[in-house]
Amino acid sequence: MGWRFFVVPEWQGSTSSRAMRLIDGAEAIRGDLPSARTVEVSVPAGAGDSVGTSVNRLSSIAAVRDAVVEAFTSLAPDDIPMIVGGDCGADLAGVARAVAEHPDVCVVWFDAHADLNSPESSPSHAFGGMVLRTMLGDGEDVLVPEPALAPERAVLVGTRDLDDAEVDYIEAAGVGRVPGSDAEALVAAVAATGAGSVYLHIDLDVLDPDAIAGVGAPVPFGLSRDQVVGAIAALRDRFPIVGAAVTGFMPSTPAAADDDLSTILRILSAVTAPRN
Repeated sequence: MGWRFFVVPEWQGSTSSRAMRLIDGAEAIRGDLPSARTVEVSVPAGAGDSVGTSVNRLSSIAAVRDAVVEAFTSLAPDDIPMIVGGDCGADLAGVARAVAEHPDVCVVWFDAHADLNSPESSPSHAFGGMVLRTMLGDGEDVLVPEPALAPERAVLVGTRDLDDAEVDYIEAAGVGRVPGSDAEALVAAVAATGAGSVYLHIDLDVLDPDAIAGVGAPVPFGLSRDQVVGAIAALRDRFPIVGAAVTGFMPSTPAAADDDLSTILRILSAVTAPRN
């Protein structure tokens, strides 16, 4: 058994005017991954088209999802996949695979934003704000996975910038939410879902802006690196980790990426470390 890394520099779902810097971020992380265990997934060069829907750039987002599904065919039976994005939409195929192969999985969503808008409620119509809602079965049909993740098997961590429609959805659907600074409370929240395994989605903007510079939408009062690492370690030691994604690295320049890489690599190490 071992981790396989899939570098997916998708940028088309981002709300940022600097979205293409996500390509630089993914490539910067790629430079520190083991080459023999890493697959680079091609992403369309163009923005793509909404194809008559309320999701901007849907054609490219769907194409990336399909490319990741194809790349997953290289996985050996005991391999564990990690997506390295790109925006959060790069993780569509990762979560879908985890849900299909591990019906008891809980998706733990480390993110400053809930990503729980529907195409109708989204203020921006950028897919980055709809990713988790789509994974829960409520989105454009071409992007909704089968089977979808049950809302009660999703737990938000460190989420602090939500639209009103997202707050309403969380309450109505029963999505879990914990601050992330209390690892014991997080483990308890995941255990309460009945989960037997965990999939980790880590958007780097879950970190406080003092802890990382290279994100597109920094939100104050986030988690420290040690809090994120501690939460991951607590989950890893209680539940099998069946997959992960690290997304949202957007350095201001390729050279500036070096300033954040030690924090990112520490998080990657926490995810991939053996269970105690």
